[in-house]
Amino acid sequence: MNPQLAHDPGHSWLGVPVDARPLFVVEQTALMAVLRGLEPSDWSKEAVPGWTVRDLAAHILGDFYGRLARDRDGHQEGPRLAPGETLEAFIHRINQEWVDALARVSPTALTDTLDLVGGQVARYFETTDPGTPSLGVSWAGVDPAPMWLDCARDLTEFWTHRQQIRHAAGQETDLDPRLLSVVLDIFMRALPHTLRHTAAPVGTQIQVSVEGPAGGTWTVTAAGDRWSLAEPHAGQPAARIQMDADSAWRLCTRGITPATALARAHLDGDRQLAEAACQIVSIVC
Repeated sequence: MNPQLAHDPGHSWLGVPVDARPLFVVEQTALMAVLRGLEPSDWSKEAVPGWTVRDLAAHILGDFYGRLARDRDGHQEGPRLAPGETLEAFIHRINQEWVDALARVSPTALTDTLDLVGGQVARYFETTDPGTPSLGVSWAGVDPAPMWLDCARDLTEFWTHRQQIRHAAGQETDLDPRLLSVVLDIFMRALPHTLRHTAAPVGTQIQVSVEGPAGGTWTVTAAGDRWSLAEPHAGQPAARIQMDADSAWRLCTRGITPATALARAHLDGDRQLAEAACQIVSIVC
């Protein structure tokens, strides 16, 4: 069962808040096990387009440092948006600058530093108030976002990057439901934003179900000014989408295309609504 927090009335359309804070220790332990188990040749394999495993590990370290500097330490220095630069372009630029700067750091030194700093990130999140305003989550359409969502967004990113490293090293996805159930739940918080341009009568529902121990069911409802993941009213969904957990997380992170996800899924009802929901993206891309 996903750890849940008290109801968040200011963001009820995002659904019931989830407390991901205790899971950072679990994720950090799993990441270190993967990195310390890599063969020397694995570090130069491509993990994501344009980045090796070593590059991706350096990127994770940058995320660790950024979180601690900005939120724990109140450090305000660092890169800024260039004139005319979009948020997505800015993020990609500073990510690449960081990875390039760490090219001289060896995999062993990188792993040791990730172990040290990742533990600090886990301890920091334990001290946060889930209800306070925090960084915006662009793919959920909320800025500022409540800390519970911002925190959980980081968990999903760290989890996703660990899977990308595993895949590069020839390992399968880690489907441990302790983490994946929360990751999928947070990914689905992108549904209202995904459907923001999809017109439907008030009360229209779309249901997304993910099979397996880490799965669940999410119902998003047309609520006039926006779609909402708040508790749905009784009624039959206009569209149902059912897929396996591996396809679901890959869809949300664009590891597979919406067309591939639709081909793998079982659909009932209004296909146009189902196709609109399958445009979901739960990362900055």
